[in-house]
Amino acid sequence: MASHRRPKQPSRARVTVLTTAAAAAVALSSQAANAAPSEKPSKDEVKAKVDKLYEQAEKATEKYNGAKEKQEKLQKEISTIQDDVARGQQELNELRDGLGAMASAQYRSGGIDPSVQLLLSSDPDDYLDKASTLDQLSGQQVEALKKIQEKQRELAQQRSEAAEKLKDLSSTRTELGKKKKEVQSKLAAAQKLLNSLTAEEKAQLAEEQNRASRAAERDALSANVPPGSGRAAAAFAAAQSKLGSPYVYGATGPSSFDCSGLTSWAYAQAGVQLPRTSQAQTGAGTKIYSVDQLKVGDLVFFFNDLHHVGLYAGNGQIIHAPRTGTVVRYESMNTIGGPFMFGVRV
Repeated sequence: MASHRRPKQPSRARVTVLTTAAAAAVALSSQAANAAPSEKPSKDEVKAKVDKLYEQAEKATEKYNGAKEKQEKLQKEISTIQDDVARGQQELNELRDGLGAMASAQYRSGGIDPSVQLLLSSDPDDYLDKASTLDQLSGQQVEALKKIQEKQRELAQQRSEAAEKLKDLSSTRTELGKKKKEVQSKLAAAQKLLNSLTAEEKAQLAEEQNRASRAAERDALSANVPPGSGRAAAAFAAAQSKLGSPYVYGATGPSSFDCSGLTSWAYAQAGVQLPRTSQAQTGAGTKIYSVDQLKVGDLVFFFNDLHHVGLYAGNGQIIHAPRTGTVVRYESMNTIGGPFMFGVRV
């Protein structure tokens, strides 16, 4: 028989708790809806974040440059070794052909020695170590076999060296790809922040930087500071000719540059080949630790890890390629964003 018992009704206390919770939820929802949206970061806050991202991108760029330089060097070395191996193999074939000719002549004159026959079809190393075999060969044949042995060892060493360099090249290419992605990620994040600015704010930032650059140029040109050397003067003049050229990571000129790309290009115009990266360029000359002792054209390095370099312009100013979104320009050393470490006179 079905039960006709009435369902249990919720207690008054339970109803009160549920009602209170629902009311609180409605109130919170209403407050969230009426709350003011999170404040948009100011122009200066955006600039500070963007500058930090660009600094990180430039640091990754110098590591990218180092990996790229290593890759190019390895490719040249591997190509040279492979050419040497090809020439060595040809020489080995010629030596073997010569030994074969001697064996043929011996056969025509009265029969080929069994040991020579084996030597022509096997690795001569096994026989050169056996005095009994050498005793049965003519002096000319022994000399030919020694040359073959030496050439075979040389080729084996070159092939081993090429294999190691190919392995190193593979890992360098992997590192290069990682650094490229890191740079692109930082640049994309910076661009996203910049896109949050209004057109007016972007124009204000650009004008502020233009004013600072013009002031830096006036200060530099008004200073009576001699160049560090004839090479430094020529390099500085070359850098001046590229004022306004865009910064592009990995670029070495002549139409765009990154920081070490500009300095290496400028000195190349003066007949000096600098290493590709800022860190490597620190060893290009004599270190100068006092700003007061710097001369025009000296290389100047910034940040503890030395990932930024420019050319000293005098009166505390430099010419450099700052970062993505900027151009080659004059700038005060006080506004680089990292400490001056030292200069280098090439």
